Amino acid sequence: MTLVALVAVGGGVGAGLRWLADVLLSRVVPRGFPWAILAVNVSGSFALGAVTGASIGWPWLTVLGTGLLGGYTTFSTVSLDAAAFWREGQVAKALLDVGGTFALCALAALAGLGLGGLAA
Repeated sequence: MTLVALVAVGGGVGAGLRWLADVLLSRVVPRGFPWAILAVNVSGSFALGAVTGASIGWPWLTVLGTGLLGGYTTFSTVSLDAAAFWREGQVAKALLDVGGTFALCALAALAGLGLGGLAA
């Protein structure tokens, strides 16, 4: 199987996992804020940090990072949610969504890099 096919399969699996996580988490988190998507993006950022920190090397970093985790995480959904909040006049919620997502994902990636580095 070629690398592009493996990345595509990984992306499909990641997108399916994101959908499943969103559906399941949305049942248990409070409504009114995209908590499930935030959890998906933070966990995906942590996982990408861990995979990168573990220095698994090519081609697995490409398959897992670009494919699986690229399909799992979603910046476009965060952008759409924030735009909807903004449009509804909930500017603070829009800024919290974007700023909180970025900050928490960066911290999660940093933690993942540290943990992955321990495994390397």
